[in-house]
Amino acid sequence: MALSNSVTTCLSQPVHYVICKLGFEEKHTYDINNILSGNGEVCWQAVTEHVCYLESDQSVDYVKSIRSLGPICESVNLHFKSLTKEQFVIQYASWFHWTNCTEVFLEVFDVLQHAQATEVALGLMKLTSCLERALGDVYLLKGNDCPFLLRDLLASEQLAVVFGQSVMNVLRIFIGSPHGLNLRNVLWHGFASPQEIPAKYCAMLLFLTAGLGQLLQTYLLQTKCILVHRPYVIFARLEDLDVFPDLKNETISIAEELLKLSSFVLKIMLPFWISALTAFKQSRYADSVILLLPQLEAGLRLLFTTTNKCPNRLLTAESSALYTTFDEMLAKHLDNEEVNQLPAALEEPAMASEFLWDFLNHQEGPRIRDRLSHGEVNLEAFPRKVANQIVAFAITLLCRFSDEDMFSLKEHMVIKPLMNCASCYQSQFHPISLLKQQVLECMKSIHLWSELPTVPEEQVQTIKGLEENHEASTLIFMLSEITSQLLQYMPQNCCSSDDPVNGVLTERLLIGLCDRRICTLYSPRPVLEVVAILRKISTQCHQVSEQVIASAEVRYTQWMNKTLRSRQRHNYLRMLNSIKFLSPVLRLILILITLELVSVHSVCKKNPFDYQQYLKFLKSVLQYTENLVTYTSPEKNKWDEAMELINKTLIKIRKISDRKLMLMHLTT
Repeated sequence: MALSNSVTTCLSQPVHYVICKLGFEEKHTYDINNILSGNGEVCWQAVTEHVCYLESDQSVDYVKSIRSLGPICESVNLHFKSLTKEQFVIQYASWFHWTNCTEVFLEVFDVLQHAQATEVALGLMKLTSCLERALGDVYLLKGNDCPFLLRDLLASEQLAVVFGQSVMNVLRIFIGSPHGLNLRNVLWHGFASPQEIPAKYCAMLLFLTAGLGQLLQTYLLQTKCILVHRPYVIFARLEDLDVFPDLKNETISIAEELLKLSSFVLKIMLPFWISALTAFKQSRYADSVILLLPQLEAGLRLLFTTTNKCPNRLLTAESSALYTTFDEMLAKHLDNEEVNQLPAALEEPAMASEFLWDFLNHQEGPRIRDRLSHGEVNLEAFPRKVANQIVAFAITLLCRFSDEDMFSLKEHMVIKPLMNCASCYQSQFHPISLLKQQVLECMKSIHLWSELPTVPEEQVQTIKGLEENHEASTLIFMLSEITSQLLQYMPQNCCSSDDPVNGVLTERLLIGLCDRRICTLYSPRPVLEVVAILRKISTQCHQVSEQVIASAEVRYTQWMNKTLRSRQRHNYLRMLNSIKFLSPVLRLILILITLELVSVHSVCKKNPFDYQQYLKFLKSVLQYTENLVTYTSPEKNKWDEAMELINKTLIKIRKISDRKLMLMHLTT
């Protein structure tokens, strides 16, 4: 508690000076009419002339520019305070339409009327998020692949063409450059406390956004271009995000008590925490998460700097260095190659790190912080389920780092379930976890084959010229041989020596294997490389299964309706014959994938030669499955070729197993 109470700022001295003092050094007042025309348009030239440049290379002199723009920002703030909401809407609302978030900007105006510090900071975070998204839409008028980082977006030639370079320089003074005020980053990364963000800078960005709307309108009229807004990202697979139980008001009330005594909370940041919990109770879910994510980062940074004995990293870095952010705090090693001590400091290191990686970092996860901070989600429709998980996780951290005399609260009947959920959390969005899900989904698809309609036997016998497949006995023998070798690696209750790839037993086996906990944290590159190939193989198998189901249903209907030509009837019967063997082969491949997965870490520790041979084998299996997708597609429908490929696949698997270049890696 002592350290979290003693911290008075998380801004380094130079950054604190730039944000809190530099723009207040010039005391003279500035006439708003100098930068605002009679018809309500921003006089950009009057604004841009306050941007100063270095004599050496004509780059922006950020210190002089901030000092010079300070009085203008104050004038704009006072101007907005002098307006009623109705006046502001009449004069400015239409100039925010280009952002596709007009309501957010009108809300920021309301916040400025009262200038409550926490609300101003929240308003500024939402404003910069929506502004960045809108600028990205404008960028796409001139270019492709919008830059991910705001600083790169603002420095782009595409935006300079639309708005002018001098205008973009003004924006970079406030956001996007580590040499300027950098308001977006110091807030979103949890460095700035509420009282350290002057309201006049929020007002100025609101003013500049309206001015950008005016410039954009002129550009669109001149070029006849149409601004298209990218659709919002929708959080998919919400059921996978359902980790903690639904939070009741009683739970939030206990969390409010924990805030006062938890060493995880920096005292200077307490208003953010209180506002976050209040927002959740008021069903303002986006606001709650926007306020909370930077504080999770700030609290973890405090633990990180304490456990790794680098207290200076608690502060914002200078423009020449990197901030200590989530990415570094969740890494296995520090930048000096020493082991990061933060995970060990967390009572459930894997759980906390895996949760944060899942919700914030993994590319196929929800990446909540990225989505919110870059304006990719609709703030009005932010899901309660997502907010519930972030708030619940934050409460577990408050509990873990609270004093012993808070034991009664930690053991409270509404808190205990949260702690239990936290202690058994497993990654949902790591590539290893996603592979498990893919395998089980593929197995479910193959299981549906048993329900496919089939042609009555008496009708099949009326078709002449359908030759018996002489490879059938060879395929059956190879399947039996390979699966018998796999028996020693399978749980005894999940397989049968008579039919190891029986559909029901295979499903039970795969579920059992996928239930095994596999370390996902800090997976080395070779592991991820193997898992990537296994995922591709699984994807191809699933596509084959879906194609078989679709083709079988269509062909059966055509058969019963007698709309198939003679050649099509023969081909349909070949398909029915082929899938008798394709089904156990696909199940065999899924078993191999899963067995490889549960031993993936030991596989990748083998010597480089064995590892490369192993990759070669996996890539050859991938090639076979890709070809199977081609042959079983409705366009190709090549079932004789598919049978040949099934034979080649089994020969390849058997050869590898004979040489012990694959099965040597399999472990129980």
